[in-house]
Amino acid sequence: MTDPRRSTLAAGVTVLVLTLLAAWWWTRPKAPAAAQGRAVVTRATAGDAAAPAPVVRRAAAPGPVVHVAGAVRHPGVYRLRAGARVADAVRRAGGVSAGGDANAVNLAAKAADGQQILIPARVGTASAGGSVVPPAGSPAGAGAGAGRSGPISLSTATAEQLDTLDGIGPVIAQKIIAWRQAHGGFSSVDDLGQVPGIGPRRLEALRTQVAP
Repeated sequence: MTDPRRSTLAAGVTVLVLTLLAAWWWTRPKAPAAAQGRAVVTRATAGDAAAPAPVVRRAAAPGPVVHVAGAVRHPGVYRLRAGARVADAVRRAGGVSAGGDANAVNLAAKAADGQQILIPARVGTASAGGSVVPPAGSPAGAGAGAGRSGPISLSTATAEQLDTLDGIGPVIAQKIIAWRQAHGGFSSVDDLGQVPGIGPRRLEALRTQVAP
């Protein structure tokens, strides 16, 4: 016959064990799940940080369009890259032809949009039109002031030839050549008015004596 006290004690021990197991189950730490969540968030954040920023590409500004003329191998109109120099324009035109005077222009100057770059013939050689540019001191050059048969070309004349013009002395002649080198030549007689020292009255007096 079973002892009632022993049965009661066994039942109490069983209930106590079950209670402790239930308490442990509900109070066990949840750290692994939280850590896993943090790991997922960390990986997502790292992926966002590694995403490359969009690259904005700006279109390059178009370069100047210039007219290269005179003593070059391939005269014509050319588009240059932005920031190009006069030397780049001459190179695009095939370079200076035989008899051309590259030192008559400023090859280091920046090419401007719409600019005409005129390479004159060297003194004593045939020009692009077939005429010969006389050297300084020759009868044709020295007597240009008194017996010249036509206007003097502003784009090819020497300082001595310019000095023979009415109202133009050695100083103004050098200023004309300096302006010519800086701007690649004269496209019209009106450009002469931009030379320092030549005012409207002097420009009008020179119109019949010079040509671009």
